[in-house]
Order: sequence, then structure tokens, then C-alpha cells
Amino acid sequence: MIRSLTAGALLAAAALLPNLPATAVPVDSAPAAVTADTPVSRNGQLHVCGLKLCNQNNQPVQLRGMSTHGIQWYSSCIKTASLDALAYDWKADILRISMYVAAKEDGYETNPRKFTDMVHGYIEEATKRGMYALVDWHQLDPGDPNIYTEKAKTFFAEIASRHKDKNNIIYDIANEPNGVDWPSIKSYAEKVIPTIRANDPDSVIFVGTKGWSSLGVSEESDESDVVNNKINATNLMYTFHFYAASHHQEYFDALSRASTKIPLFITEFGTQNYEGEGANDFTWSKKYLDFLKSKQIGWTNWNFSDDWRSGAVFKSGTCAGSSFTGTANLKPAGVWIRDRIINRSL
Repeated sequence: MIRSLTAGALLAAAALLPNLPATAVPVDSAPAAVTADTPVSRNGQLHVCGLKLCNQNNQPVQLRGMSTHGIQWYSSCIKTASLDALAYDWKADILRISMYVAAKEDGYETNPRKFTDMVHGYIEEATKRGMYALVDWHQLDPGDPNIYTEKAKTFFAEIASRHKDKNNIIYDIANEPNGVDWPSIKSYAEKVIPTIRANDPDSVIFVGTKGWSSLGVSEESDESDVVNNKINATNLMYTFHFYAASHHQEYFDALSRASTKIPLFITEFGTQNYEGEGANDFTWSKKYLDFLKSKQIGWTNWNFSDDWRSGAVFKSGTCAGSSFTGTANLKPAGVWIRDRIINRSL
């Protein structure tokens, strides 16, 4: 449930960003050639089968990967060397492309053309490396996604139209709805989803749940709202977010119950508190990730940047350089998460 950067952090982030034209994609050169054995080559077009995310052979798959930080702040962390490390050293399955929406967060509203082109570019970079590309409409503040319905339709219509023939695209149309009831979130989804389906009838779509994608728990509710009033759409999954140092048994129990009723994907989690700060709670993190493995529920960790917070995997200043492989430039959370991505026995 990351909110936004402080003013000081914004200034620090801006100092790291390259001076790019509006339509530039901040990847410094062509990536290494894709090897034959990649997550996408193994699994192909994904779809929802029952409560699971399944591959082209109708076998359940658990994707593990990373979320970028806001691309308006930390584009310097998404370049050839870092993406190569994520794909080939970390062996991640999926890259979540986190595009904030609100103007107050320097997001899409400030320059729709620039941010749409950035997302196009990051999709291509994930594709070259054989990773799945999760396009995250990072709606956060204000919390009612209906405020952005027309903007979301415009954005997703273009993304779906350009990338409809790819087999690695996943759409997340509402990051963290908050302060709004589930019927309103459902209504928004049922307006935006047809825009995607008009261009891309096959790809999986994610929708955030009530209370910052907590299945309602963060707003004194639970999963029953969603379970008893499902969105009228196919090939759809619902999202859940957790931060292990803040979200303990009540959240875990809601996730556990919901996993028997609706298809879920963890599009964001951290090993720290809900601000992505403070001490790591690896005990609760392990409890969650062990459960997700047992249920074959996929996840992307927050976040693939060198933000000063403990939730950013890289040490501050790393993204100004080109060394991203191994663990030398990782914070403790980064070392732990990288190991969970690489080691599929965990």
C-alpha cells in the first residue's frame, strides 16, 4: 500500500533520472539476445482455468517477479543492465510496469503520450527477454477508479491494439481502489474490460480489490463482497496486496479463504510495513510466500529500484551505474526476494 514519495525523495529521484525527450524509452541499448528457454517460451499464452493461472498446456503456473517503482521517478532503474539481470540472473518470470495515473503523483495525467510510449517500450523490453509484461494502471490517490474511467479506456485501448498479437501481456486495470465500495469498483471494471477485449480477446486481466487491494480488510471488511458479487468477465483474476510487517493474521486469513473461491494474483507485496519502510519481517513474508507456492498463486514484489526505503531492492545510487547482477548492490530485502525468485524449491 505504497502511497507516494516525499518531496525530498522526489528531488533525490529526479537527480538520478536521465534527461529524456517525452517519447523516449530509458533503455540504454539493445538487450542481449533472448535464449530459447524463457518463461514465455515455456508457458506461452496464459489463461485462467478455474482458480488458477494456467499456461498454453492448461497446466497451472506460478509466476514470480518484480514490480518497477513509479516509472516517472525511477526510470533510471529500468535499463538494459538491470533488465538483463532480472531476466537472466534473477530468472524472473514477470515484470510489472508501474505507471502512476494522478497528476499529483507526476503520473499519466501530466503527459499521456509520454507515459503511454514509455509503457510500450517497457513491454517490448520484457518481450525481448521472454518475460511476461504486467501493465499496471497504478491508480492510487484518489482511490475511486471511476474518476479515471475514460482515461483508462483510452490508455488500454492503445496498449491492447498495439500488443494484441503478443502472448505475454497481462493488464491490471485498477491498482489499489480505496475509499470506494465494491459495486463501484465492479462497475468500473465492467466498463474498461470491453475496451481491452475489443482488441485483445485472450490476455488475462487483473482487477484490484477494495481497501488498497486487501480484499477489503484494510477498510474493516472482508472478501465476501467480491466472492458474492463477481465481475462479469472471463479470463479475470482479482488482486491482493500485503506488507508482511503490517499485515498479519487477519489479512492472511482473508487471503486463504478467498483463494478457495476466486482466482487471485499478488501484484504487490513487501517484506516491510505498508509504506515499504522499516525492518523486514521475513518470518511473515515466508509464511505468505510458502502459502502462495502451495496454492500456485503468482506474485510481483515491490520494488525494483534504489529508492532509499528498505522495500527497494537495490542500495541507493545503484541505478546510476550498471552493476545489477549478484547480491553486492542489494539491500537485505533484495537478497531475500532474489533468492525466492531464483530458487523454485522455496
